[in-house]
Amino acid sequence: MNVGKRISELREKAGYTQNRLAELSGVSQSHLRRVELGQSRITVDHLEMICDALGVSLKDFFDEGDENDEFSMAVATLTPKQKMRLLEFIKSL
Repeated sequence: MNVGKRISELREKAGYTQNRLAELSGVSQSHLRRVELGQSRITVDHLEMICDALGVSLKDFFDEGDENDEFSMAVATLTPKQKMRLLEFIKSL
């Protein structure tokens, strides 16, 4: 996985400029730019700060699979009871 590219994708999806994400995360804009360009590595602490600013977990950051679709993200916010009800509804169709 290209961490810099993933940060850039999530940043753009959130509608943030590099400067705005840097402000929100507390990571310098120059370091963020170098990471996105693949010119610098990032620490886990800085990545966690960026993820917090983007509103994603570290797990979601590294999960590029089908779990990022809109339906899966909506289901992830349900309580276990709500998930069971949804499953029952889907089975009834």
